[in-house]
Amino acid sequence: MRIAVTGSIATDHLMTFPGRFADQLVADQLHTVSLSFLVDNLDVRRGGVAANICFGMGQLGTGPVLVGAAGSDFDEYRAWLDRHGVDTGSVRISEVLHTARFVCTTDADHNQIGSFYTGAMSEARLIELKAVADRVGGLDLVSIGADDPEAMLRHTEECRSRGIAFAADFSQQIARMDGDEIRILLDGATYLFSNEYEKGLIESKTGWTDEEILGKVGHRVTTLGARGVRIEQAGQETIEVGCPEEETKADPTGVGDAFRAGFLSGLAWGVSLERAAQVGCMLATLVIETVGTQEYTLRRTHFMDRFTKAYGHDAAAEVRAHLR
Repeated sequence: MRIAVTGSIATDHLMTFPGRFADQLVADQLHTVSLSFLVDNLDVRRGGVAANICFGMGQLGTGPVLVGAAGSDFDEYRAWLDRHGVDTGSVRISEVLHTARFVCTTDADHNQIGSFYTGAMSEARLIELKAVADRVGGLDLVSIGADDPEAMLRHTEECRSRGIAFAADFSQQIARMDGDEIRILLDGATYLFSNEYEKGLIESKTGWTDEEILGKVGHRVTTLGARGVRIEQAGQETIEVGCPEEETKADPTGVGDAFRAGFLSGLAWGVSLERAAQVGCMLATLVIETVGTQEYTLRRTHFMDRFTKAYGHDAAAEVRAHLR
């Protein structure tokens, strides 16, 4: 199964604040917030939702196709992704803009404040999926992640017109989208990804109920933080999968991307939705134990030992047959 992942390609500048953001907020002065946090450290990491997802899929051996736009400063990043099993041949390189950049501060409670510079991402709207499909010999699924909004709309409409199955995954862009845009982007999606808060926001902005949305998408995949994930389909029994036990909680950045990488890899393998969700939760657990979104190492034996402990021998035997 050939899966393309569209979305942002960025570098992450991650900082840690040793206190709590909540202690610095004055309830009756929130309309004039002016704060500066003295942070302990700075880590510059590779990131962007599409690149993060593709990195995880590459680690699992499913050969994802990365679709997005980057700047002329992308050469080193491209080499990194190529080494980790990602097809970067469809990345557009801007002649004038830098690769997008995410700047994020995390406090002692793992709350986050972040800013995102779009840069070359604005040129993603110029990418045609037909050219991508022709280059790789066809596409079975396109995961449309947070990106330039015009690019997200173009990719969605092209998938519909060409009969390519797609997954709608708004994540960070949902805050700036209105109800009309969200309705266009999710209608007809084979999969709709969101976390619990985004789920409510989607319903509020579209004016559609949960049942109405389930009637417009194939599957609704809602991540539940430490409680795992819920998968719903109209007329079908809900699937719920819990998370493996964490060894430590180092950094929540990129956990949702890792879940998607594991879930999409499970789809590529052809395993059940429950099994795909279990792979996603296991990969997400590895990421939360690591600072940075692409700094973890997937060691097959270690991965399978923990997967077996969390989900049992039968589930592990099925996954082991696919994991390279």
